[in-house]
Amino acid sequence: MPTTTTQNASVAYNGEFAGQYISAALLSASTLENGGLTVKPNVKFQEVIKTISTDDIVKDASCDFTATSTITLDERTLTPEFQQVNLQLCKSDFQNDWEAISMGYSAHDTLPSSFSDFLISHVAAKVAQRTEQSIWAGSTATSGQFDGLVTKATADGTVIDVTGTTVNAGNVITELGKIVDAIPSELYGKEDLNIYVSQNIARAYVRALGGFASNLGAAGFDNKGTMWWQGGALSFDGVSLFVANGLADNNAMAALKSNLYFGTGLLADHNEVKVIDMADIDGSQNVRVVMRFTAGCEYGIGSQIVLYS
Repeated sequence: MPTTTTQNASVAYNGEFAGQYISAALLSASTLENGGLTVKPNVKFQEVIKTISTDDIVKDASCDFTATSTITLDERTLTPEFQQVNLQLCKSDFQNDWEAISMGYSAHDTLPSSFSDFLISHVAAKVAQRTEQSIWAGSTATSGQFDGLVTKATADGTVIDVTGTTVNAGNVITELGKIVDAIPSELYGKEDLNIYVSQNIARAYVRALGGFASNLGAAGFDNKGTMWWQGGALSFDGVSLFVANGLADNNAMAALKSNLYFGTGLLADHNEVKVIDMADIDGSQNVRVVMRFTAGCEYGIGSQIVLYS
C-alpha cells in the first residue's frame, strides 16, 4: 500500500489567541467593519446602558437655589447571547484548494498559509455573514440569531415609525426625504448621524443620481450618468448614508452611531476556537471546527431612532 501524505490539522487554538479569531469573525461583519455601530468588546454577561433626559433646565434667576428641573433616568440592557459553531468537515474536500493556495497557484496572496487557518477563515466568513444579518433583522427565536435592531425597534412604541414602500430609482428621493423629515431636530446636523439603508435603497439612490430620476436630469450627477459613483461616501440632505448589508430590502433606520451598540465578550474566558483532527481519534479524515462566542446588539434611546419599514 502506498504511503498517504496528509496535512496535519491537529493544532488547537485556545485562550487569548482564540479571541483574535473570534474578533475577526464578528468584527468583519460589514456594519461593524465599517464602523456603523458603537462596539463594546468585553461584555462578560450584561452591560446596562444608562439614558438621561431633562426638561428645560434654564430658569429665570433668583437669589435662592430652587431645584425646579426634572431629570428622568432610564436604562436598557445589552445582553450578548451565547452562540456556537460545530462543524465536521472532510479534509479531502478542502485540501486541494488549500494546497493550490500554498503552492502559489492562487491570485490571492493574503490567504492563510496553514490548513488550520484556512478552515477557520472559511468558517469565520460564514459567522460574519450571519452576525451581519442578526444585527439588523435577527430574532432570538431563531437558532443562531439574536434580536436585531429592527426587531427591537419594531416592538418599541417610542421609536419614530415611517411607513415604507418598494423603493426604486423613481421614488427613492421622496422616500429618503420622508426619513429625513422625521429625524428629530436635535439630531439633525450631528456628526455621527447616519441613515442606515438596505442595499436595494442604496442602488436605487445611485441610479437616481445617475440620471434616472426625473428631477435630476438625464445626465445625472456631474454629467457623468451612472458612472460617477465608485463606492465612495453617499449622503442625502446633509445626512450620511450607511449601506447596511444586513438590512432587509426596503428597510432603513436613521440614528446616531453613539445610540447603537454591539456587544461581545471577545476577552471572556468562555471564548473558544478549535480545529480538531479526528485522524488520531477515530482514524477518519474528518476535521471538527468548534467556535464559541457571544454577540448581541441594543440601542439607548428609542425616541431618537427613525425606522423606515
